[in-house]
Amino acid sequence: MEIKIVKVKKDEDVNIIIGQSHFIKTVEDLYEALISSSTSIKFGFAFCESSGKALIRAEGNDSVLKEMAVENAYSIGAGHTFFIALREAFPINVLNALKMVPEVCRIFCATANPVEVVIAQTQQGRGVLGVIDGISPKGKEQQEDINWRKDFLRKIGYKL
Repeated sequence: MEIKIVKVKKDEDVNIIIGQSHFIKTVEDLYEALISSSTSIKFGFAFCESSGKALIRAEGNDSVLKEMAVENAYSIGAGHTFFIALREAFPINVLNALKMVPEVCRIFCATANPVEVVIAQTQQGRGVLGVIDGISPKGKEQQEDINWRKDFLRKIGYKL
């Protein structure tokens, strides 16, 4: 077995979700979950089929995000994984809907941070071992940081 690191390629303003599912029906069900979550959401996603033709299946309502998802899914190359690229919505707006899709087994990450995907490569194929999401902590939260966090959440409308 060989361990590889795949760096996700995305624009700074794009949020991503990387997960694992188990059936080709994922493609249509994820599309329905995403499109029904918001009237303004822009997204593209790709699903790595792991049997049959073993194609990368893709959907979305934004061609740039769809291509970004396909390129990242191809780089990751692990069967039954999916890659979602989002604009005009945050992962918090879609995660519950995605987790309710019967084919979804797990979510590896949902973030706007830089991400590296840790891959195991065997003779059979690839699998995701985990993700490195963002950077390591630089310190402990102090009172001014607590105040900033609380103000920020209210400023963007997530708390009253």
